[in-house]
Amino acid sequence: MPYSMLYKSPVKNLEIISDGSTITHVLYKYDTTTLSYPEKPDLEIFQSVAQWLDDYFLGNNPTIDFPLSPPGTDFQQRVWKILQTIEYGDLNTYGDLAQEVGRQLNKPKMSAQAVGGAVGRNPISIIIPCHRVVGKDGSLTGYGGTIDNKIKLLELEKVDMTQLYRPAHTTKP
Repeated sequence: MPYSMLYKSPVKNLEIISDGSTITHVLYKYDTTTLSYPEKPDLEIFQSVAQWLDDYFLGNNPTIDFPLSPPGTDFQQRVWKILQTIEYGDLNTYGDLAQEVGRQLNKPKMSAQAVGGAVGRNPISIIIPCHRVVGKDGSLTGYGGTIDNKIKLLELEKVDMTQLYRPAHTTKP
C-alpha cells in the first residue's frame, strides 16, 4: 500500500510517496491540505529520504542509500538511470542524454525531444536530478518544479550560473 509524507523544503513543499519499502515519487506539492495517500511519516524509508533532503538543502552532496523505484516505461527508466549519473554540480544537455541513450540502445540517432519527454516525466524530483539538464545552448528549459526552483537547486549545487542562458523576462509597454 502506498504512503505519503510531506517534506517542507526551501524551494517548495514536497510530497514523498513510498510503497512501504522504496521511494516511488518526490513531487512538488502546491496544495498541502491533502496528500495522495495516507500519511505515515514514521516509515524508515521516509526518515532516510528526509535526512537526505536535509543534507542536500544544507549544500552537501549526500549519498542515496535508500531504494528508488520510479514507475515508468523501459525507455523512461533508462533515461532516469542516466540522469542519476550526472554528478552533483554538473550539467548535461538533452542532446548529450540522447546520445547516451542511443549508444546504449545501439541506435545511431536518438531524439533529444523523446529524451526530454522522459526527463519531464521523472517522478522523483531532486533525488533523480532532472534539474541538472539544460538545452544545447545552456538554456534553462522546462522544469516541473518551475524554472525559479531549478535555478535555486543549481545555485545550491554551486553551478556556475554565468555560463547558462536565461532569457530575459519581457514586458509589453
